[in-house]
This record gives sequence, C-alpha cells and structure tokens, in this order.
Amino acid sequence: MGSVREMIAGARNFVGEVVAEGRKSVWPERQELIESTLVVIVSVVMLSVFVGVSDKLLVSLLGWLIPAG
Repeated sequence: MGSVREMIAGARNFVGEVVAEGRKSVWPERQELIESTLVVIVSVVMLSVFVGVSDKLLVSLLGWLIPAG
C-alpha cells in the first residue's frame, strides 16, 4: 500500500484530470436543452399511459379468465 503522500498526489492528479475533461465539455444551448427536456417529458408521459392501459387490460383479461369467488 502506498504512502499517504502518494495517495494525496494521486487524488490531486485525478481531480486535475476531471477538471480538464470538464472544460472540454460542450454544454447545450438553452433552446436545445428546452427541446430535449420536452422530448423526455412527452416520452415519459406516453410510456406511462401505455403501461397504465396495458395494466388495466391485463387485469381485466385475467379477471375474466380467473373469476374471483
């Protein structure tokens, strides 16, 4: 196991590399961010409606196939 100084040097090196990579990042413009957010929200709503409808249909089908009582 390395010494404490080596561990601190390694941590500093890691943080320096993270900062350098962060500076290379290209952040989206405001309009692109808004459009992407809307796409995600609409997709989540559509998927939740699909899952909800599928669930209701399957519950009804199973209730018809396996009567309670």
